[in-house]
Amino acid sequence: MNVGILVLAAGRAARFGADKRQALLPDGRTVLETSLANAHASGLPLLVCVGEGDDALARQLLASDIACIGCSRAAEGMGGTLAQGVCQLDGWEGALVALGDMPWVAPASFLAVAEQVAKDCIAVPVYEGRRGHPVGFGSDFFSALAALGGDAGARQVLDAHPGRVRELPLADAGIHRDIDRPSDLLAPG
Repeated sequence: MNVGILVLAAGRAARFGADKRQALLPDGRTVLETSLANAHASGLPLLVCVGEGDDALARQLLASDIACIGCSRAAEGMGGTLAQGVCQLDGWEGALVALGDMPWVAPASFLAVAEQVAKDCIAVPVYEGRRGHPVGFGSDFFSALAALGGDAGARQVLDAHPGRVRELPLADAGIHRDIDRPSDLLAPG
C-alpha cells in the first residue's frame, strides 16, 4: 500500500510568539528540520504543507528534495491546511498526518502507524493510554479530510468513524510532545 506522510507546517505559532519552525532545539537543529529528518528517516514519501508566502522555507525544502506546497488556506487554521494538503496526494492510498512541531516522534513510529493504515481504516498511535500523532488515514477518508476547515483538524473525522479507528500502542513518548511555547524546546528527559 502506498502510504506517505503529510506534514502540516503552515501555522503561525501564536502561542510561541515567533516562527517556532525555525526555533533551535538543544542539539542546534530547528524544530522543523528535526521533525522532517525523523519523518524522512522512515523512508516514506513526504509532502510538507507550508504557508502561502513561505517562499524561503519552500526553496529550502525543495533544495533538500522534500516536496512541499504553499497552502493559501493556512490562515483558516489546521483544518484548512489539512484539507488543501490532502487534495495534493496523487497516488497515495493512505496518509499519515504529522505536525511540523513534533520533533521527537521516532522514525519507527511513522513506520508502525503506516503499517496499520488500510483503505477503510484510521490508525492512531497510543502511548500510556493517550492518543498522539501521526494519525494514519486510508483513502476512504480523504474526501472527509478535504472538506475540513478552520482550526479543528482531523479529530471530527475520527469522532465520526469510531468503529474504523485502529489504536496502536507504541513505546514512544514523542507522539505526544509538540512545541507550543519556548520552554517546550528543552530535550525530553
